[in-house]
Amino acid sequence: MNQLKTFLRPLILITLVIGFSIGAILVMPGPISDRLLQDDMAQRARQWSQRLIRILPDGISVFQTTRLNADERNRLALFIESTDVFRFKMFEPDGTIFYSSHPREIGTKTTQPRFFDTIARGRTFYHQKWVADIRDEDNPGPARPVADKRLIAEIYVPVMQAGTFLGAVEFYRDITELRTTFIRRIRMAITVFAALGVILASAGILAITLSAHRQMRREQERALKEKALLEEQARLAREVRLLSELNEWLQSSRSLEELFAMVSTFMSRLLPGCAGSIYVYSNSRDVLDGACSWNGGELHEHIRPESCWGLRRGRTYAYGSSEIDFACAHVKTRDDRPYFCFPILAHGETVGLMTLMSCRKAGSDGFMKLRKLAQMCAEQISLAIANVKLRDQLQQQSIIDPLTGLYNRRHFTESLRRHIQGSRDGSRALSLVSIDVDHFKKFNDNHGHDAGDMVLRAVGTTLKRLCSGDALPCRLGGEEFMALLPDTDLDNATRKAEELRRAIQSVAVRYGERNLPRITISLGVATYPEHGLTPQELMKSADNALYDAKARGRNQTCIAGQGEAEIPDSEIETAIHDATEKSSESPIADPIPLANTG
Repeated sequence: MNQLKTFLRPLILITLVIGFSIGAILVMPGPISDRLLQDDMAQRARQWSQRLIRILPDGISVFQTTRLNADERNRLALFIESTDVFRFKMFEPDGTIFYSSHPREIGTKTTQPRFFDTIARGRTFYHQKWVADIRDEDNPGPARPVADKRLIAEIYVPVMQAGTFLGAVEFYRDITELRTTFIRRIRMAITVFAALGVILASAGILAITLSAHRQMRREQERALKEKALLEEQARLAREVRLLSELNEWLQSSRSLEELFAMVSTFMSRLLPGCAGSIYVYSNSRDVLDGACSWNGGELHEHIRPESCWGLRRGRTYAYGSSEIDFACAHVKTRDDRPYFCFPILAHGETVGLMTLMSCRKAGSDGFMKLRKLAQMCAEQISLAIANVKLRDQLQQQSIIDPLTGLYNRRHFTESLRRHIQGSRDGSRALSLVSIDVDHFKKFNDNHGHDAGDMVLRAVGTTLKRLCSGDALPCRLGGEEFMALLPDTDLDNATRKAEELRRAIQSVAVRYGERNLPRITISLGVATYPEHGLTPQELMKSADNALYDAKARGRNQTCIAGQGEAEIPDSEIETAIHDATEKSSESPIADPIPLANTG
């Protein structure tokens, strides 16, 4: 039975090939020749149109004037004798015939839609039809028998100038013999190719049939391998896509909280058969804080670095991959499920830990194959954490004065602008205190720049201690300081300024084996909107009050436009004592000593 099938299949296929070849020889020459004739006639018609325009003295202008003299008509009559065209017409843009080899047609107007839909839009139109009589009505001759039909080609060629339709020319040509010649040549070519195709197809079919039995088994094996490969490629493509999306989202995160929320979402989709968690080193670096988890991963509030073998050994730890393993102390699940501990490294520093544990339904072998993917995820997460921390650090450095630990001028100006915008409705008070260290140059000249730095740090520490809540102290530069006091009217701002002056006056700065001379400051107070409507105006008013205080002898507070402020000493001492008590509860670390600009 199988041998009969092996014999019949090639026989049926060869019969089909021969039948298709015979059908092609009989059917295809006509449509092919008609297509070739259409292209050839369209090309010739464009050449005839150009030739027709050249033989006229006025050229293409005749389609604009539509007037022909006797000489031009004679030239057009000779055109038919010098070409294969037996009839032609010339049209105006509206379809009116202003010249025809059949004079009785002159002045008539075509109503064919193709003239306006196709030809008037600059496209050539071709049409062929069989007719029984092609006599020239101006030169009558014997009529042909009805059985002796002729194939006539009608070609419309638009006449265009600079994109404007000026008219058209319609040519008539007898293509009966030309089509017969085309069909004969095409049929001969198809016959040759069909014969070669039959021979080659027969040989190929026989060869394929003889080897089909051997190849069938190989094709089945190949299909199975390709299916497995496609599944693997689809899995890898999905992982690559998710990793790319994870990286894109992580790089756009603005905070660690937002970043860890993204990590939980992506990891639950990227590794659905695994439970995991992430820990990040605290600022003290003695413990790691729990950051996020997914798929039910256990998450502790804190773990110690020594509780993880991955952190202690400085590389990924795979529990369950060796004959002898020791469980990490931070892993509380004791059912011998395999897990990974990935130290999260960034810029050569360990910033955290990612743990990944197999779910109960997942096998150990399948889980271990996820190590490479999980490692890539840990690398993406580590870079994102480092970038967020670096961005926060750079942001902090860009707004903090390194010597005093106060905000710098840039941050102060931006904050002042925001507070003024929020106080425009008049519902909130806003005041400024401009501060300058008296005789600061003497500290640098008499004791050195290190002593000057200590003075500036002492002033900055005092400002931070007394400016609590929303108050914003800053160092503008050199020995100049300023404090922004939101929700503070002029009286309370003046009282705060006196608190600052008295507190700094009482500060003793030890330099070497002795104390530096007493530090005093001069202060100027201004409030919004009485002393300015813009940040520049308000700061200038506070500075003018400061200059007034210096002119009056320094170590005093002046109000913009009012002169020296008078605050009872008892109120000032009480306020300083309260601020000192609050600062002792949360001490402020001294900033790193750097050179001052005084």
